[in-house]
Amino acid sequence: MISANDFRFGTVIKVEGQLFTVVGFSHVKPGKGGAYVRSKLKRLSDGNVMERTFRSDEKVEDVRLEHKDMQYLYRDDNLLYFMDKENYEQMALNVDVLGDAVNFLAEGATITIQFYKDEAIGVEIPPSVELKVEVADPGIRGDTATGARKPVKLESGYMIQVPLFIEPGDKIKVDTRSGEYLERAQ
Repeated sequence: MISANDFRFGTVIKVEGQLFTVVGFSHVKPGKGGAYVRSKLKRLSDGNVMERTFRSDEKVEDVRLEHKDMQYLYRDDNLLYFMDKENYEQMALNVDVLGDAVNFLAEGATITIQFYKDEAIGVEIPPSVELKVEVADPGIRGDTATGARKPVKLESGYMIQVPLFIEPGDKIKVDTRSGEYLERAQ
């Protein structure tokens, strides 16, 4: 059990039987009455964000997650297959567990899967990933002065807007938080 005063970014807690990660918090000390902690919590099961206020001395259950690096192998309908890099065992996860992270997976990529009581509950992906451009229309000559963009399809199947000079086969860096093009990969 931890006190609401001990909240830190990324702390995982259990509230009303559900797991949340702390994505924001502020300690408030009003002139009258007791201090409290205003927090922003993200539900791990579906990614919904909610705000909740705790008394500063209120205790909540602290959850310890197990983190395991696994290699993404392939996709079969709504199942994604991963291999444990330590013992080479394979496991399948439903697409819902990964959420938006599924848009940034390329075969062979290594991601960290979070486990709670031997059940996969979420994933951690790096802030940016390199993905190969599969399909891209040719850029229109002379349209570069406006900073024009065109849609391309990445190897993960994700559609993204990129500058006109990007061609099929190019590797680009993509921001996994916003889903936007960052730069051409080196």
